[in-house]
Amino acid sequence: MITRIVTAADLSSATCFLWGPRQSGKSTLLRELFPKAPYYDLLRAAEFRRLNADPGLLSQECEALGWTAATQPQPIIVDEIQKLPELLDEVHSLHSRRGLRFILTGSSPRKLLRGGGNLLGGRAVRRELFPLVSAELDEFSLERALSHGLLPPHYLADEPAPPISAYVGDYLREEVLAEALSRNLPTFQRFLEVAALSNGQIVNYTSVAREVGVAANTVRSWFEVLVDTLIGVWLPAWRKRPKRRVIESPRFYFFDVGLVNELAHRGAPQPGSADFGAAFEHFVFMELRAHLSYSRDKRALSYWRTASGFEVDFVLGDAEVAIEAKSSETATSDHLRGLRAWGEEHRSSRRILVCRIPRARVTEDGIEVLPIATFLRRLWAGEIKAL
Repeated sequence: MITRIVTAADLSSATCFLWGPRQSGKSTLLRELFPKAPYYDLLRAAEFRRLNADPGLLSQECEALGWTAATQPQPIIVDEIQKLPELLDEVHSLHSRRGLRFILTGSSPRKLLRGGGNLLGGRAVRRELFPLVSAELDEFSLERALSHGLLPPHYLADEPAPPISAYVGDYLREEVLAEALSRNLPTFQRFLEVAALSNGQIVNYTSVAREVGVAANTVRSWFEVLVDTLIGVWLPAWRKRPKRRVIESPRFYFFDVGLVNELAHRGAPQPGSADFGAAFEHFVFMELRAHLSYSRDKRALSYWRTASGFEVDFVLGDAEVAIEAKSSETATSDHLRGLRAWGEEHRSSRRILVCRIPRARVTEDGIEVLPIATFLRRLWAGEIKAL
């Protein structure tokens, strides 16, 4: 059994939205944390039809519990709330009148936002559940993570290709066909494949549009669909007080490395290959992003690249920590080039190179060179912070 970092206390102190991609484990987590909670599963056809026909049933049934804010023993859970946004009016009313606490899960905020859904007037906090992270796995395998991805069913599978392929098919059916985002499903499938080849890079809409055969504005809107359905995320560029001319365009990352393997048709990346290096960097991004969210760390995450080619993969906060991720088993001066250029502008910044060397060391100019296992252990111990 895998123990997730998100706890009952994280979710039950106030009404919250729990967002997370499909199969990230939201339903499993909630059933484990709150086994006696009233549970409305909108993925069940009968439950959906019943509440769709009369959303007011939710209020009547919750009123019948006889709970008040002071006596409520467990939150009321509505799973996949985006499938029936009308229920949010009932939740809002119950929360306002009786102080009842809810956990509302979803995998597509887009459907609520586009449908003008009631987001409870800011009364609900936002929580996120990501794919598995290294700190949740007793016997974490980097090679398995980079090959399978970290969605629980995929990471644990002996052969990840079939479930990942099915995952892509489910996404296309649910988000593209059901929402009529594109009349040509093969074209959108091609867009996903081209987007995967741009993973971790600055997106050139015109170039992608040329590859896919649609307008650049269409490509731009499709990237936003990926973000709104939690399939992807933008990593902004660091732009504060630059001494050198910097690149200001964001980079795009899919939410899971295994999904990129499937869409880009690259299979399991092999150590020493360019694909392995890209997957390694992507994995470090996933860990940083999840840690910031789970620890309620308000520091921004960005990247730094100058017009002359100096680059740092990740910057934490206000230049507090700069992190470069390289999958090699040695650390060369070329790997340190970007961190050294960064240090010239930000002398008080902590600089870390994460790679697959056997032991940690510190260079003469103060750059920490950390094995990936050491970095992950320190990250989840809350030790990757300013010096």
